[in-house]
Amino acid sequence: MTIYDHVLTESEFVRQNDLRYPFEERGLQFGDGIYEVIRVYGGSYYLIKEHVERFYRSAEAVKIDVPYTKKELYEQLDELLELNKVKGDAKVYLQMTRGSAPRDHAFPSETKANLYAYVKDLPRSKDAMLDGVTAITHPDVRWDWCYIKSLNLLPNVMAKQAAKEEGCYEAVLHKDGEVTECSSSNVYLVRGGKVYTHPAKKNILHGCVRMRIEEFCKDENIDFIEEAFRIEDFQDADEVFLTSSTSEVMPVLKVDQQVIGNGRPGQLTRTLQKCYERDAGITKKESIFAEDLSA
Repeated sequence: MTIYDHVLTESEFVRQNDLRYPFEERGLQFGDGIYEVIRVYGGSYYLIKEHVERFYRSAEAVKIDVPYTKKELYEQLDELLELNKVKGDAKVYLQMTRGSAPRDHAFPSETKANLYAYVKDLPRSKDAMLDGVTAITHPDVRWDWCYIKSLNLLPNVMAKQAAKEEGCYEAVLHKDGEVTECSSSNVYLVRGGKVYTHPAKKNILHGCVRMRIEEFCKDENIDFIEEAFRIEDFQDADEVFLTSSTSEVMPVLKVDQQVIGNGRPGQLTRTLQKCYERDAGITKKESIFAEDLSA
């Protein structure tokens, strides 16, 4: 997939191959930083406000000063798409670290943040969204402040790799059997026409798509219940799905070889997929469905 040439930094736009930071960089050496992944459809951002607001919340939580005001960052991100002439589906990766300084655990006194953002093509995973995916369960050994979208992702990486080695799409994380979220997405259980998901506390990421799912459920008169469920609850689930900026609304057919419902994507999941497509402005031509989404 193409990575576009123009990259936004903390001070200017540079060409991809001209991006340079010193080797004593706190993101590299400590994971001392934050990030966002923002979806682009047809050359336009989706949920940009939610992502920027979360970026600033994360920055405040880890005490890093963003080198742009919110207004400036919106403008710079828009210019990033314009400079790269982005017309199709893509993602923007935005990262900020505490900066470059001699290696020491304590914060450097005068270092300015390093920031960069780049654009990469990202076609929709239509086949997976139509057919569904499988998952494993995996212990959640992450730190307690997962609401901060930090660069400290080694436990997530290990969990995702474990899923890959089992031929699965995702790893459902749990603490002593209580499901929290997944390695790179939020997870939901459907039972009796109601959607259950872990409460938005500090130990999970407050997903931007997750926030939209709650709104979609309200619009569709579907009960959205923020209540933790357990691994054994998958046995009685009618449907399971997960959400993220890159997975959208993804049906899950099996968890640890446990077949979910009738083993096919469920009707409630389909309803939320249609809500997502309408909300994201996805055209009928690009839809995963044959029917008119405006119906």
